[in-house]
Amino acid sequence: VARTGMEPVARKILKGVLLLEIAAVAGAYSLFYRMDTNQDFRHTMNRRFPSILEVYYKSNELAGVYGKREEDQLKWLSSKS
Repeated sequence: VARTGMEPVARKILKGVLLLEIAAVAGAYSLFYRMDTNQDFRHTMNRRFPSILEVYYKSNELAGVYGKREEDQLKWLSSKS
């Protein structure tokens, strides 16, 4: 079977896409881990990117983890007073 000149280019593109996918998954996990372990970071996310924090809360609730949203709201309300 003869190889065409496009195969190496296609292979490089595939490797690039795969690396981007891996970087995106690593970044998403890193963000989730930081939000999961740091309530102050969740507060920052609530102020700057509330929609991302909402996705975090929803994903926890879908996984059966409840109460983080309520804990956060209680702490943030008590720290204002």
